[in-house]
Amino acid sequence: MPASHNDKQLEALLSYLKNARGFDLTVYKEPSLVRRIKKRMEEVHVKTYADYIEYLEGHPTEFAALFDGILINVTGFFRDPLAWDCLDKEVIPRILAHKHKDEGVRAWCAGCASGEEVYTLAIVLAEALGLDALNRRVRIFATDIDDAALTQARRGSYEANDLGDVPAALRNKYFEPVGDRFQVRNELRRPVIFGVHSLVSDAPISHVDLLVCRNTLMYFTSEAQARIMSRFAFALNPAGCLFVGKAEMLLSHSDAFSPVSTKHRIFLKAPYAQVFTARPAKTRSRSETANTAQVRQKSGHAPAVRKFAPIAIEPHPVAHLVVDRDGVLMQINEHARTLFGLALHHVGQPIHKLDIAHRPVELDELIKRVYAKGRSVRLKNVPHTGLSGESQSFDVELVPLLAKQGKQIGVSVFFHEVTKIAALKREHMRAVEELETVNEELQATNEVLQSTNEELETTNEELQSANEELETMNEELQSSNEELRSLNELLQTHTQSANTSNAFLKAVLGGLNAGVAVVDRDFTVRAWNQKAEDLWGLRSEETCGQHLLSLDIGLPVERLKDTVRASLAGESTGQGIVLDAVNRRGKSIRCRVTCTPLMNDGKEVQGAIASLVALVQGRPGWKG
Repeated sequence: MPASHNDKQLEALLSYLKNARGFDLTVYKEPSLVRRIKKRMEEVHVKTYADYIEYLEGHPTEFAALFDGILINVTGFFRDPLAWDCLDKEVIPRILAHKHKDEGVRAWCAGCASGEEVYTLAIVLAEALGLDALNRRVRIFATDIDDAALTQARRGSYEANDLGDVPAALRNKYFEPVGDRFQVRNELRRPVIFGVHSLVSDAPISHVDLLVCRNTLMYFTSEAQARIMSRFAFALNPAGCLFVGKAEMLLSHSDAFSPVSTKHRIFLKAPYAQVFTARPAKTRSRSETANTAQVRQKSGHAPAVRKFAPIAIEPHPVAHLVVDRDGVLMQINEHARTLFGLALHHVGQPIHKLDIAHRPVELDELIKRVYAKGRSVRLKNVPHTGLSGESQSFDVELVPLLAKQGKQIGVSVFFHEVTKIAALKREHMRAVEELETVNEELQATNEVLQSTNEELETTNEELQSANEELETMNEELQSSNEELRSLNELLQTHTQSANTSNAFLKAVLGGLNAGVAVVDRDFTVRAWNQKAEDLWGLRSEETCGQHLLSLDIGLPVERLKDTVRASLAGESTGQGIVLDAVNRRGKSIRCRVTCTPLMNDGKEVQGAIASLVALVQGRPGWKG
């Protein structure tokens, strides 16, 4: 889908910022970035990204204001106290245990903003080592991309409200009051080294034992986070520890770090951790279990077939019978008689007339094959139904009988019963088939689980991204609240000052022995003192905001027009004018009105001050 015009304008703005100031904002998450840029655009009354580029070109100081808005420096001392407590009790002792008594300790506070977090780290290390050892052994590198924030951090000066989460004992130990602020003591500041550093583009600080970077990664894209985490893994010593913010999960680098406390986002470097790709075991080939029986061949010195004694084969452990060259059954042992229903009287009968010639196998054909090839013949797993109806299996083996001269004089037939073995084989085959079926099902289930796991990982990453976005918005709101709090405090200060000034002015006007009316350049009454109320019967609330010449009082106010205008022109009327009037009691009086200009600090006329004095009969100035 092609990018919208607005997206292209945003890309153009980001490209301009990178080229103009070397500040690559493309590594920051777009929703948060857009919100912060839009906020600046609203404050300077610019509507489009293109117009904002023009504004930046004409107002170089806007770059600093924009970057300050994007780099949300929301931080605090001992933020998330339980996490710092875990670091203090479980991590710091472990790091120190790997060190010799005077061996150095290196810590890195990345994204330190205005310094609260790095000084918190310094306090924790000072409590573990003591201030003397802290200054001898520890170096804490505090970095941020915001140079203005670093300047504030270097000062180490904070308001009382900023130290609200610092325990009183630690506040008294590591801070000293300077005016209405608190200054970090020199002993705590000395091990800290501040510097400008980009987590994305600059090389990481190396050989670090403890790396603190809290709620900074969440502003970056997942790709930028992956690059930063690789650099963090490189920066840490083998026994090093990483302390991140509560919205940062390290999902993409779980192989490089092992958790000390997932809840508090504290991790140890796993220097020897590797990612092993599990390989499925090769399926071993199934070898068929062969039941071999070594059958001793009849020796050539055997007597003539007609003279074979039945006892000669009787002890044989398998069913055994002997057939001579003419196909006559010459011998049969007890085992064969029992299995196949034969008897001694069958000896001497042609084999083809007996049931054994066809069951369990066609013996005639096999005997002919032995004579033709001159060697043994063997058939495996020949099925047979026994006399009682049970199923049996035999390996049938035919061995040639030889005379002294090597002449074949007959055939020995052996029936090796393999019923149990065949049953075991069948059971084995069924088990193998079932195992293969189960294996296929497990493989299918594993694929489903793998797919589900990938979906869960995707969902988890989306949730993490959403959590980081919410955390970003929360810190933006916190930043806005702090700005509003500062503005509110300033407004309260101005209001108190204005109230004080108004009270002073009211006291001054009330102390005058003359009625005073103050008007602006439009003849609108802005002040009306108590003496004027007593003289004309109108209160301040009734006159302020009214046109002077429209007031209904016993004084002919229309005759004051020229006098007031002269004062607005910067002229003074001197003695003023005397007018006949009627006071609030209805008594005829004479009143002298004097007007003087009202000037501001720049000596510009803002209005006129009219002083109204009632002349008493019999005194100078009175005319009957």
